[in-house]
Amino acid sequence: MAILERHDTGAVAHLRMTAPERLNALSDEMLAALQFEFDALKQDHGIRAVILSGAGKAFCAGHDLKQMTAGRQAEDGGRAYFTDLFDRCTRMMLSIRDLPQPVIAQVHGIATAAGCQLVASCDLAVAAAGTRFGVNGVNIGLFCSTPMVALSRNIARKQAFEMLTTGAFIEAEEARARGLVNRVVAPETLEAETADLAQTIAAKLSAAVRIGKRAFYDQIEMPVEQAYAYAGDVMVENMLYRDTEEGIAAFLDKRPPSWQQ
Repeated sequence: MAILERHDTGAVAHLRMTAPERLNALSDEMLAALQFEFDALKQDHGIRAVILSGAGKAFCAGHDLKQMTAGRQAEDGGRAYFTDLFDRCTRMMLSIRDLPQPVIAQVHGIATAAGCQLVASCDLAVAAAGTRFGVNGVNIGLFCSTPMVALSRNIARKQAFEMLTTGAFIEAEEARARGLVNRVVAPETLEAETADLAQTIAAKLSAAVRIGKRAFYDQIEMPVEQAYAYAGDVMVENMLYRDTEEGIAAFLDKRPPSWQQ
């Protein structure tokens, strides 16, 4: 069985991590498989939304600690391996942001350490009730510094710092209240409700969603005046799309739009 499976339903791609015996840990192999698929999706103009899920009892338990321990056996104590590992993980996480398609995390069980980072790195997240989230590396003496980057861009800083320094877990409803996930649903409806969200997004004009996702992440790091100037330029470009003209005309005519994209 492949460590990562992909199946497409119309314009929605579903990536499923399939290493349940390791709680879908971000091993070297899993990182490579995710990177491969994200690179492929970036060029796939037929896909308009992506769902990322995990098989078995958990979404993702973070880095593979057994592989990390093995990396220490090198003459440098693992410095080169760890540097490369975190560089590869960072590249994979940033690839989610750089995809033109929105990525939805479909989360169940647990999402811990770099697994919680993976949820925070996705554009949207739907969690099953009972799911637990944590950046708990501090409990074993490893502060979750790279997960901190994504987490602190999702939730308030004092709440993020408390999670990072205590290693405490939060439940799905608390994760929703803090802004880490969008929706909490019954476990038995998790797949259907995530698919429904993905299909809703996939039905929109893909060019508009693509330009909007890029603008969202670009402007959020800017001072407000610069953000407005940049966003205004993006709106101008979007208004000049043929399909946007058609969408507005269709709305005014009270008919479905006839989009080319």
